[in-house]
Amino acid sequence: MKFTVLTLFPESLESYRNSSMIKRACLPVGKRKRAPISIQVINPRDYTDDPHHKADDKPYGGGPGMVMKALPIVKAVDALSLKKGVKRKILIMSPRGTQFTQAEAKKYAKKYDELVLIAGHYEGIDARVKKIVKAEEVSVGPYTLTGGELPALIIIDAVSRHIPGVLGKAESLEEGRITSGETYTRPEVLICKGKKYRVPKVLLSGHHKNIDSYRSTSKKPL
Repeated sequence: MKFTVLTLFPESLESYRNSSMIKRACLPVGKRKRAPISIQVINPRDYTDDPHHKADDKPYGGGPGMVMKALPIVKAVDALSLKKGVKRKILIMSPRGTQFTQAEAKKYAKKYDELVLIAGHYEGIDARVKKIVKAEEVSVGPYTLTGGELPALIIIDAVSRHIPGVLGKAESLEEGRITSGETYTRPEVLICKGKKYRVPKVLLSGHHKNIDSYRSTSKKPL
């Protein structure tokens, strides 16, 4: 899966892109000639005709703030090569968009070869972009952020987990295995601030059927 992020602030993605699971997933491992995912970051400023690379302007009708201009974004999308047979989906990060869910993450991973994520900023993106590049507006939650970079990273993370080879084992997907949401590790008895906190006895029993039953029920007697 190829991810392409259009953002005015490429540096805001670097830390997460170069950390943990995402970093490993972008590298070939062993006999694997291709990495499971790749992440490309493009700045719309590079597609402006303005000598100062200005990619935003005042909104028509007045109002506070600035709006990202349409043409730099459209040109950046048009510049992306699209090989024959490659299925691409273009998404605009927007608080007004369709709610992004786990089901959507699975669908994107299965259905598409490339996701283009357009990260808005300031007061948003010229509405004509959506029509011209045939994009879909997507929201990661019922709140408003200062930019679309974090939502883009959330979508990359959520979708990547469903790409074969990213997690190593399919069993690593939390939603695909029995879990109570409560997990424990050593020590068996944790002494903290004068109190003892014990691991539930059933998890120490070695009885896998009882453990699975414990993890799948909301009421878990110790």
